[in-house]
Amino acid sequence: MGNVLGIQISCDALFNGCTNCTRRNAAYVSQLEDNLANLKTQLQKLIEAKDDVMTRVANAEQHQMRRLNKVQGWLSRVESVEAEVGELIRHSTQEIDKLCLGGYCSKNCQSSYNFGKKVSKKLQLMDTLMGEGAFDVVAEKVPQPAVDERPLEPTIVGLDSTFDKVWRCLIQEQVGIIGLHGMGGVGKTTLLTQINNKFLDAPNNFEVVIWVVVSKDMQLESVQEKIGERIGFLENRSLEEKASGIFKILSKKKFLLLLDDIWERVDLAKLGVPFPAISKNASKIVFTTRLENVCGLMEAQKKFKVECLGDNEAWELFLQKVGEETLGSHPDILELAKTVAKECCGLPLALITTGRAMSGKKTPEEWNYAIEMLRRSASEFPGMEKEVYPLLKFSFDSLSSDVLRFCLLYCSLFPEDYHIGKIELIECWIGEGFLNGYEGINGVHNKGYYIIGVLFQACLLEEVGSDYVKMHDVIRDMALWIACEVEKENENFLVSAGVELTKPPEKIPRQLLCSFSGLEVLRMLDCGYSRKIAEDSVQFGGSEILVEELITLEHLNVLSVTLKSFGALQRLLSCQQLHSSTRALEVRRCEDSKSWNILSIADLKYVDKLDFAYSCCSRLREVTWLVFAPNLKIVHIESCYDMDEIISAWKLGEVPGLNPFAKLQYLRLQVLTKLKIIFRNALPFPNLLELFVSECPNLKKLPLDINSAKEGKTVIRGDQHWWNELKWEDEATLNAFLPCFESI
Repeated sequence: MGNVLGIQISCDALFNGCTNCTRRNAAYVSQLEDNLANLKTQLQKLIEAKDDVMTRVANAEQHQMRRLNKVQGWLSRVESVEAEVGELIRHSTQEIDKLCLGGYCSKNCQSSYNFGKKVSKKLQLMDTLMGEGAFDVVAEKVPQPAVDERPLEPTIVGLDSTFDKVWRCLIQEQVGIIGLHGMGGVGKTTLLTQINNKFLDAPNNFEVVIWVVVSKDMQLESVQEKIGERIGFLENRSLEEKASGIFKILSKKKFLLLLDDIWERVDLAKLGVPFPAISKNASKIVFTTRLENVCGLMEAQKKFKVECLGDNEAWELFLQKVGEETLGSHPDILELAKTVAKECCGLPLALITTGRAMSGKKTPEEWNYAIEMLRRSASEFPGMEKEVYPLLKFSFDSLSSDVLRFCLLYCSLFPEDYHIGKIELIECWIGEGFLNGYEGINGVHNKGYYIIGVLFQACLLEEVGSDYVKMHDVIRDMALWIACEVEKENENFLVSAGVELTKPPEKIPRQLLCSFSGLEVLRMLDCGYSRKIAEDSVQFGGSEILVEELITLEHLNVLSVTLKSFGALQRLLSCQQLHSSTRALEVRRCEDSKSWNILSIADLKYVDKLDFAYSCCSRLREVTWLVFAPNLKIVHIESCYDMDEIISAWKLGEVPGLNPFAKLQYLRLQVLTKLKIIFRNALPFPNLLELFVSECPNLKKLPLDINSAKEGKTVIRGDQHWWNELKWEDEATLNAFLPCFESI
């Protein structure tokens, strides 16, 4: 017998299921018109909800936030549904026309059923999307990298040394604030950019590196906004409220703030920037400025001057810009190109500008013309007036007064590379009336020194030792451009550099000086020496007659004079009034004395320059009395044929405790054929910049020891053969001074 499978089905359940299915299917047709109306309404609501979300997303993204993935997914689904519903609505008229019996039936039941089912499903989907679109948050903050890379030339020349020093301060040393100062166009921003980009691959503990360009017209709000953008603080509040918010964020981070091109003190508290602790692992601030005094105002614990390039580095940069092809196009161009590069005096901006301008110039004639143009009128050289001078002129324009600007322009009247004596410069300014309004000669001189300091701090003048300044050649060219072109309408300047006098001025008539009863400053070194006009003039210039007239000048405070007889010198030394006013003294034709009375020179305390050059003081044996002139900065002794020592050891032993060269900066010894020693023992020369020796064949030992070479400030110039014959205490001392020697 086989197995029997029995199945029982309730007829009521089967009937009810079929009925519900039939009713539901019928509803797709009977409710089509109502569902289409609802579809249009819901579509509009969904579009409005989408637009609201998009507005919120756009606002967030403007503040460097990123939309959430679920928001993006919802927006994509809404756009898809919007397109599909739009398609249904476009076909709705055709489907409505198929309905009959008041909408309860259709002329094409299958078509109406399918269409109605789609409409119903889309209504359900839109209800779901409306519910999903109620977002509390639509975007999130984007985690930023610690540093943003900045554009930088692929090859940087000449900044390695300074970069290494700054990098050590940032990574290894206990320094909070670092200042980089230097003239315009020297590479400060390039150096700061190098520092910024180094953090892309160098291990460090900084959580965020912030770059802000400050510039001359500093707006704290703008600086604050840049800092806020970098750390994700973007609220639109008052300056104080934003400072509080920034402070709360930065005080919890180890940050590096890079401020480029600041011209005055930036108030960190008003920005909301915590003041960096002086610690190796603390936050740091590095800034660039053209004004050295800003480093003090910013309380920088370390400051570095960004210098112009040396000759080799300058040539390397120029070579990069002009190109090997141009240099190799003619055998004469290489040397001409080196001359052009030297005209830029190591200023990177000028080297880049001239190098680019000369790229493609392949004839010697073009290069010779460029050299002529740079020397005659550099402003005519392509790129100088548009790219170089305006940047440098910004420093000129930023000077706080017309007096400062006129004083700077005046410096351009001195020859190129000329070492301008500070006193000489100040007295020229006095003569031009730039320093009016200050009482007394000391007050005026103090104002002059202050102005020199301001121009030096602005990197518009360079110091040479403590008593001289010079203008960088490109700064001088810029000043001449301003004086001759920009100030043309004022007609205050007429410059033809390097012309020089073709005829020396005519000696000085007798009784002329006596007529200037109120004269305070008189500088007449070498006056009347080079030319014999008449017997009276020769006797007057540098003679006792001259000194007698000088004695009548009761208000004389500063005197520089050349004397040509022992009698004139003795008369000057006998006058107490001239002791305090004499600043520089040149002695000529003193054949009638082997040595001078020490007591007679003891009161000449303010002399800072003493010159025996071309003097024929042939019988002078030594000048030990120099120890009684403590302010001497320049000593020049020449053609004293009997002189065998400068300072006599046994005479100096009579006055112990004296340092004869405490302030000496320049010592020049020439044509002293019997000179054997300067001094028997080593002497301290704390300020010596140059020792020049020429035609002193018997001078075999210098009063220097290894301590004298430690600071490396002194340059020794002389004949190579003389240098080779010198005797030193030991090899270590010789090696210490080798870098100081320059052969003449």
